[in-house]
Amino acid sequence: MVDSTKEYSVVEAIAILKKCPAVKFDQSVEISLKVGVDPRRSDQLVRGTVTLPNGTGKTLRILVFAQGEKVDEALQAGADYAGNEELFEKVSNGWTDFDAVIATPDMMRNVGKLGKVLGPRGLMPTPKAGTVTTDVSKAVDELKGGKIEFRLDRHAVINNAVGKVSFDDNKLVENIKVFLDAIMKAKPAAAKGHYLRSLSISSTMGPGIKIDLKQAQAAESA
Repeated sequence: MVDSTKEYSVVEAIAILKKCPAVKFDQSVEISLKVGVDPRRSDQLVRGTVTLPNGTGKTLRILVFAQGEKVDEALQAGADYAGNEELFEKVSNGWTDFDAVIATPDMMRNVGKLGKVLGPRGLMPTPKAGTVTTDVSKAVDELKGGKIEFRLDRHAVINNAVGKVSFDDNKLVENIKVFLDAIMKAKPAAAKGHYLRSLSISSTMGPGIKIDLKQAQAAESA
């Protein structure tokens, strides 16, 4: 179904993914974006957050490190787990049955000690991502509402899920446009030459489909 020598439009790629043989779960639609920067240089890092207008389709399990009234505030906002000492111990012992972590600033001294567990999984809360905050209710609401974090890997590639195969085509296109716009806005001043190098879209169990970047950017700016 996919010509490996051809570059497709976003709309064409979504149509192909929807025609792939069905599986027993609702697959994620994932983006892999090669960026023209050197991830070893601190002035060329690409990292930020974006709220997808139609969400990711994934129900996030959120852990909040807090104490006192902030624990109740987090739970009332929809956090799945909230607390401090008991949760610190569970995570330090390898428990990672959650998808996102929020922490109040006073918790970060202890959260920092969990770096070996949270770091490799991309779960360490940071102020830049809005996950180190005193407004835990707002942070939980944003994550539940489709806010995601993007960052380069060591190969200068950004990988993120931007929806589900079951989404309406237009909703997937809208999510992808908003995602690409956020990547463009996060372009470092030190980046030289072509910033967006290559883009592919895939589903969890489906093929990777090369996207015509010029077409995608033209659609994004329209």
